[in-house]
Amino acid sequence: MLGFSLGIAGSFSLGSQVANLISPVAITAARFMFTAILLGTVLLLLRKVKRSHLEASWRYAVAGALMAVYFVLMFVALRTTSAVSTSAVFTLTPLMSGAFAWLLLRQTMTRRMAVALCTGAAGAIWVIFDADVGALLSFRVGSGELTFFVGCVAHAFYTPFLRRANRGEPPVVFVFGMVVTGTVILLIYGWRDVSGTQWLELPSLVWITIAYVTMIATLLTFVAVNYASLRLPSAKVMAYTYLTPSWVILWEFAFGNALPSMPILAGILVTIVALVMLLGADGE
Repeated sequence: MLGFSLGIAGSFSLGSQVANLISPVAITAARFMFTAILLGTVLLLLRKVKRSHLEASWRYAVAGALMAVYFVLMFVALRTTSAVSTSAVFTLTPLMSGAFAWLLLRQTMTRRMAVALCTGAAGAIWVIFDADVGALLSFRVGSGELTFFVGCVAHAFYTPFLRRANRGEPPVVFVFGMVVTGTVILLIYGWRDVSGTQWLELPSLVWITIAYVTMIATLLTFVAVNYASLRLPSAKVMAYTYLTPSWVILWEFAFGNALPSMPILAGILVTIVALVMLLGADGE
């Protein structure tokens, strides 16, 4: 999950640079399709897929739809808001994931976990409202942040859903089913965007981003989440998202962008405190 947070952070920074160069549906469909091809090749060579894995394939369709919504809305949001602000919205997912885990799995939180999740949410909200008390009190939040929040709800549901839906499949098999069905859903929904994209004329940065989000932000991170979801409480799995804004700041600095203001950094520090609290929490 530490690798997950670092990989996801890169998709925010790269995504913000190409969000206006390609349709959100088209780039998401491409990443899903390429991931499906890579995983399918590996599974074929290793002969990991069994007939029993194909049972109740609706599970893969639900997971694919959830992640398709998340990724499409992420690129939509990055057209109008910063990578740091968007990643801060992403840190609200542990709190929502904990709520969904109770609904689906009846996982309960200790008091320490609940305090940690609320602490992380407070730090995230501070960053989302740009450390502006007036904006917070009047609830002046950007349309990009609100759009991505909807996507994060889908992501938060995805984590406990994996544990509920898994029937003993290896994580890589479930991810393969998810990206295949997700690709089909995106092609049906956004065929006009996909077919209308001038793929051969896209800037090289777009192709670099597609390669990154395919290999790192989709393939490796999905496998990591699937692996961790079967071994940790959902709230703890998503706790590592609290590191994402910090990683994004480093990514943005590496790309030559200025560091956030001190009030924004204070909010991000609060999310790191929440991570430390969660990792020390016990129980489901």
